[in-house]
Amino acid sequence: MTKNSYHIPVMLKESIEGLRVAEGGIYVDATYGGGGHSDAILQRLGSGKLVAFDQDDDAGKNLPDDKRLIFVNHNFRYLKNFLKYYGLIPADGILADLGVSSHQIDKSERGFSTRYDGPLDMRMNRSAARSAETVIRDYEIERLASVFRLYGELRNARRVAGIIAETRENLSIDSTHKLVDALKPLAPRGRENKFYARVFQALRIEVNDELASLKALLEQATEVLKPGGRLVVISYHSLEDRLVKNFMKTGNFEGIQEKDFFGRQISPLNPVLKMQIPGPDEIRDNSRARSAKLRIAEKTDKEK
Repeated sequence: MTKNSYHIPVMLKESIEGLRVAEGGIYVDATYGGGGHSDAILQRLGSGKLVAFDQDDDAGKNLPDDKRLIFVNHNFRYLKNFLKYYGLIPADGILADLGVSSHQIDKSERGFSTRYDGPLDMRMNRSAARSAETVIRDYEIERLASVFRLYGELRNARRVAGIIAETRENLSIDSTHKLVDALKPLAPRGRENKFYARVFQALRIEVNDELASLKALLEQATEVLKPGGRLVVISYHSLEDRLVKNFMKTGNFEGIQEKDFFGRQISPLNPVLKMQIPGPDEIRDNSRARSAKLRIAEKTDKEK
């Protein structure tokens, strides 16, 4: 397995420039994956330290022999605990590429893609008890509908949940193609792929508790970054991007601006630059970059 086959890093140049790596600094790659972003950080790091998180065991097979790199085989929601353990607070910068890696999508046994028939898994951490199959099998209709409505933003979430409940009475929905087949009557003609992508997105977010993990990362970032430290986040759908945008702008996930006694906005972060998207050349070379959005913020001198 080569790094190029594992994952093509999205918006590599823009994200590394936004991180503003300084020699001798302390940095975090919250989503190591194939190591593309980490490699670029290490090239600029000098004698500094890089802590890389990834809960997927496969990512640990892809590590360079570099003493400056500390690999943490856990979810990035434990950011503060591990930085404290290694004595690496405050940090100079944190980068998170929230996308599913090409390696995970292209391995049929991981169950992330509708293109391949495989077990209905979708676990980033394969030791976790909950999989997409257990969600489909065990959740009651209303709970299933809530997952599809909240995380897939499906208008017909109740019908999707209903047809799943009806199908599972006679058939075990334990593979990606069995799920796709069950939902074919509801797939809009000409927009089938988008519909299935939203169904799979919703299940993946539920299985991995992704939004709660992202919230934990953002909140802890403000605690571990030094004033002037950078937070760089690449997101791939509106649910992620909304949380990132609101938090970087206001310091909360609702986007509510709070002000001090003098009417000055209170927020631990200050957005820098405008939201960036991949250029046409990158999208042509890597179609999975097409929905990416890059946001960068800097920790303010005064905390909320």
